[in-house]
Amino acid sequence: MENKSGNGKVPLISKIAYGFGDVGCNFSWMFVSNFLMIFYTDVFGISMTVVSALMLFSRFWDAINDPIVGGLTDKTKSRWGRYRPWLLVAAPITAVLLVLSFWAHPDWSDTSKTVYMIITYCLLVLGYTCVNIPYGTLCGAMTQDIDERAKINTSRSVAAMIAIGIINIITVPLISRLGKTSPQRGYLIVAIIYGCIFAACHIFCFAKTKEQVEIPEKEKISIKVQLKTVMQNRPYILALAGQVLFGITLYGRNADILYYFTYVEGNASYYTTYSMCIIIPSIIGAACFQPVFRKLNNKGRTASIFACLTGISMISMFFFSVKDAPVIFYALSGITQFFFSGFNTAIYAIIPDCVEYGEWKTGLRNDGFQYAFISLGNKIGMAVGTALLASLLGKFGYVANQVQNEQIINIMKYAFTIVPGMLWLCTAIVLFFYRLNKKRYNEIVEDLKHGKKG
Repeated sequence: MENKSGNGKVPLISKIAYGFGDVGCNFSWMFVSNFLMIFYTDVFGISMTVVSALMLFSRFWDAINDPIVGGLTDKTKSRWGRYRPWLLVAAPITAVLLVLSFWAHPDWSDTSKTVYMIITYCLLVLGYTCVNIPYGTLCGAMTQDIDERAKINTSRSVAAMIAIGIINIITVPLISRLGKTSPQRGYLIVAIIYGCIFAACHIFCFAKTKEQVEIPEKEKISIKVQLKTVMQNRPYILALAGQVLFGITLYGRNADILYYFTYVEGNASYYTTYSMCIIIPSIIGAACFQPVFRKLNNKGRTASIFACLTGISMISMFFFSVKDAPVIFYALSGITQFFFSGFNTAIYAIIPDCVEYGEWKTGLRNDGFQYAFISLGNKIGMAVGTALLASLLGKFGYVANQVQNEQIINIMKYAFTIVPGMLWLCTAIVLFFYRLNKKRYNEIVEDLKHGKKG
């Protein structure tokens, strides 16, 4: 295994293009995680219980397709490399699936709605997997230089935070403006716009990035052997545990956020103001990963610090509301997002380094397979977070577009502050034990260059 660029440096345009890949990801998946659940219940007219069941069922689907897609990306051979061709082919298809998922038919029978929801959602998840796994794995194939990887992931995270901020600010007004005749029309047109952005960003990423790390050809290896090698990779196991907790926290809270502002605070437009207050802290927090990493020389410890401070800030938000203390509420929101963005950069910067450790430890390099389980862990977290929220809301009497009872209000409030805050503290504890620092990583890369193994 060697780096074709010699010094491992990555051109600025490639870092920017890689960042645009995450812009595309967020214009699809963040839109899905923030808006699809409330779209199903309040626009499509699907019951909360059925939505909860779908969230859990789809993860069994992920458990099948994520490792398969990961293995296929590792085996891909083309003049463009192993991972980049997937962006070119799968992104436009996934864009179409995104549009179909937000095409509401409230006049259909309950059975027809459920069948349509299951088919479109499962296909959308598969499409996103076919884009996100090769996209995430691509970082490790662009260079082996740990500092360059940190810069690439900083570019990715800054771009993602900008995209998330824009999505959060413009989506509710866009849906309202474009859906004057009906909310169904508003969601559909926004999905078409975001689908086009998703496809265009990944095509740009494909065009301006290059796979520099040459991976030697290897014989076919069974999934059982690959799983065994993964279990021997301690840094990777910690990163995987962090991703599961991250998924529960992030997507459970994201699914709750529009419910929170609509029913707890009493006005969905507060969501737009909230989004405007967190966009600048998001960008600054993402950019702060690098100086903190340079100080600690350990990406896991860096992620742990950011996670701990995110949890403390989020718990503090429980004691304030937009209506009673708007300045404090929005200030704490910005602080929370600042620390979250630093964590988001750090957790994804960890993953490529675990590949080298695994190759050094076991002699097997399987970038796509490992990233597939990271993706699966994140989606399992998403399933637990969103399904638990949906099941609790359904159990205690949520009724769409009506004044909610006190129990429902409390669930929405706790799901926005206390519960995710506590999970952030758990994430901080897990990642504190990550030991693969910069010095040890560089020693491992040198060993690999000389054919040595752990």
